[in-house]
Amino acid sequence: MSKKICVFCGSNSGYNEIYANVAKQFAREIVKNNMTLVYGGGKVGIMGIISKEIMDNGGEVIGVIPEFLNNMNLGNKNLTEMKVVSDMHVRKKTMYEISDYFVALPGGIGTFEEITEIITWKQLNIHNKPIAILNINNFYDNYINLLQKSVDEGFMKQIHVSNIIVESDYSKIIDRLESAKDKQELKFI
Repeated sequence: MSKKICVFCGSNSGYNEIYANVAKQFAREIVKNNMTLVYGGGKVGIMGIISKEIMDNGGEVIGVIPEFLNNMNLGNKNLTEMKVVSDMHVRKKTMYEISDYFVALPGGIGTFEEITEIITWKQLNIHNKPIAILNINNFYDNYINLLQKSVDEGFMKQIHVSNIIVESDYSKIIDRLESAKDKQELKFI
């Protein structure tokens, strides 16, 4: 049974081609490592790019989409499996339950919300699954700085920021996730 890597990413592609290009390269790394992609089920933006690249290269993709978005014809029909769920909350819960690892690629407010929630769940000891941020083109620098500011101002413990793998090289993400498995320290809030 292949390990499942959940990728949070944008339903838009961004203005700079680097985001789409790195998403394709990372998709090939996922296939090369015999992992299954778990993602939000969309057919557009970085979501569509990464899922298409994995399917085109013989990999497996599980999409998880809420019924209302699927009804708007935003769901990707060319996947290994599509799970249509009742709402956004069930979507995130389902993605969490079936995934072994989490990675954030560039995206908008939905991507920020997803990666922040999975970091929060780790802080609350709901899980100890490795979390990474693929910091393409320094996209997440301000987010990382905000988390560190929260530590510096006494609102968050350093361990919760230190547990997040931040990597700009797509080819190193999977090795770093696998080496972090069960080795990260947990400290309740």
